[in-house]
Amino acid sequence: MKPIIAPSILSANFGHLEQDFEMLNRSESDWIHVDIMDGVFVPNISFGFPVLKHVARMTDKPLDVHLMIVQPEKFINEVKALGTKVMNVHYECCPHLHRVVQQIREAGMEPGVTINPSTPVSMLQDIIEELYVVQVMSVNPGFGGQKFIPHSVEKVRQLRDLISQTNAKALIEVDGGVNLSTGARLVEAGADVLVAGNAIFAAPDPELAIHQLKNL
Repeated sequence: MKPIIAPSILSANFGHLEQDFEMLNRSESDWIHVDIMDGVFVPNISFGFPVLKHVARMTDKPLDVHLMIVQPEKFINEVKALGTKVMNVHYECCPHLHRVVQQIREAGMEPGVTINPSTPVSMLQDIIEELYVVQVMSVNPGFGGQKFIPHSVEKVRQLRDLISQTNAKALIEVDGGVNLSTGARLVEAGADVLVAGNAIFAAPDPELAIHQLKNL
């Protein structure tokens, strides 16, 4: 099965955002990946909900909203109001993770959990069966354009094993440094969803780049 491609609009040209969305809507991309940062959990700040309301109107493709923020449960209603398909929160930000996952599902969204490069896959043992997607950060979160962490491929394999052992249904998503080379290794290891930013938006032909990632 072909991977789900989720272009990260953090790498889009916000001076010409409408043009970028016209390209994404034509393309073979499946989801739109939206990174929300608070400058607390990660050392950067991205866009907030007033901007994202306009972003959501530009596409009919499902939104994959990745909250790199403390206390993400406070914003479930705002994320839902965007028409979000997947609300993805960090394991490291949620001491009451099971409750947050339940709240996301009760709001009508699919729950996702992200793990940082230093967080072992084993920490998801008791929650994996409740999740629609697990996102493996293959860079340290906070900035686009970082170098891919090679051990992420092994983490995808470990996660695939955990999903098989528990009969869970979670998709495996990878975010950070994804391009044609790393993407091929990740898909071979068992990744279902590839998040790509610079590999798409910095490419000479972004629509072709999406096509190539889709056909890995």
